[in-house]
Amino acid sequence: MKKLFKPYNKGALQLKNHVVMAPMTRSRAINNIPNQLMATYYKQRSGAGLIVTEGTSPSPEGLGYPRIPGIFNDAQVEGWKLVTEAVHEGGSKIFLQLMHTGRIAHSSNLPEGHHVVGLSTVKATGEIYTDTGMLEYSAPTALDKEGIGRIINDHVKAAENAIAAGFDGVELHGAHGYLLEQSLNPHINNRTDNYSGSTENRSRLTLEIVQKIVASIGADKVGLRISPFLTSNDMPAYEEAEVHETYVHLARKVNQLGIAYLHISNNPGIPEKTHQDIRKSFANTIIYCNGFTAETAEAKLQEESADLVAFGRSFLANPDFMRRIEKNAPLNEPDYNTLYTPGEEGYTDYPELN
Repeated sequence: MKKLFKPYNKGALQLKNHVVMAPMTRSRAINNIPNQLMATYYKQRSGAGLIVTEGTSPSPEGLGYPRIPGIFNDAQVEGWKLVTEAVHEGGSKIFLQLMHTGRIAHSSNLPEGHHVVGLSTVKATGEIYTDTGMLEYSAPTALDKEGIGRIINDHVKAAENAIAAGFDGVELHGAHGYLLEQSLNPHINNRTDNYSGSTENRSRLTLEIVQKIVASIGADKVGLRISPFLTSNDMPAYEEAEVHETYVHLARKVNQLGIAYLHISNNPGIPEKTHQDIRKSFANTIIYCNGFTAETAEAKLQEESADLVAFGRSFLANPDFMRRIEKNAPLNEPDYNTLYTPGEEGYTDYPELN
């Protein structure tokens, strides 16, 4: 592992190695407030050079899943300080992922008085986990002009709160069918204003949020996650050329803003030309994520198509993942029955090497 374990230094990303812990929803934030149990979980995994937290809502209406954390009130900021202090003690950097779930939500998962919103009234097909079982997605209310402005301002304030909580930066979740990707998809975003229609218009919400966060906390503290061609969370596929144009356009625009990194969910369905054109369009750090082993990650780094590689499932059950791959030790298997349950089981109780 010639590159994986070496320090990575580019711009503000001064990391002890080339490994990123990917964001993974774990639903342990009771009352949507980060806590000591979460601090323990993240500190256990501070072998990674960079940790990106689970999706964290910038506003009450973005809390689409049960027990996911927020970053919109003082109690949440104080809770996150426990996490950032613990991770920094372990020598890692940590970015907070800002995730507004949009239409991928159920109203019972939201605080009282809030409802599910989206770019349009197009309801997602399928079911979502709630503490009373699996339920159909709630129908979203379309955001009006004032609502769009509120979403943008909520993201900026959330980024400021993240810095106040001790984070090294924020990652905008523009992937996996959540609000920002919903705005990019012409089958979901059927608005008739300047946030829909052309590639430029569909990218407007994401780029306005990025631009205003950059102006507030600095470009070197901002990343963006994207998932071209992925159809998870009921994202309808659209024309390949249009998908390509959309994500290359985004890459060019955020490159002009000078953000720290692009984090790409490395969907096998992404054409090589799209990979190459994104790489050519974005000068700063590229992170790839999706199903890597230590060996395939090293190969990706060696061929220089990625600067950093993110691991998700490997970190779920292996808090000492870096030690295990260094020693060529077997990995624990995750217990998928406890992924989203409250408490320590299947969260902080995985065995570590002696």
